Amino acid sequence: MIKKTIAIELETGLEARPVAMLVQVASQYDSNIYVECGTKRVNAKSIMGMMTLGLVPGEQVTVTADGADEEKAIEGIEKYLTEG
Repeated sequence: MIKKTIAIELETGLEARPVAMLVQVASQYDSNIYVECGTKRVNAKSIMGMMTLGLVPGEQVTVTADGADEEKAIEGIEKYLTEG
């Protein structure tokens, strides 16, 4: 299991379209991937779950990946959240 704290650098934060893109990125990996913010922890492959976080630019989240491709999963999620 890998955990990494990542700052959201998307200029619009995670509203509907960026959340859908993030879910697509997360769904490419076999690992279980979760995004944590404050006391909330949601499955990164769930559009509805991710929408409940209401993440804004500059906010920090902790991404957890657990599985065979966990390192690549963290890298892919981080690349999307920081570069778009």
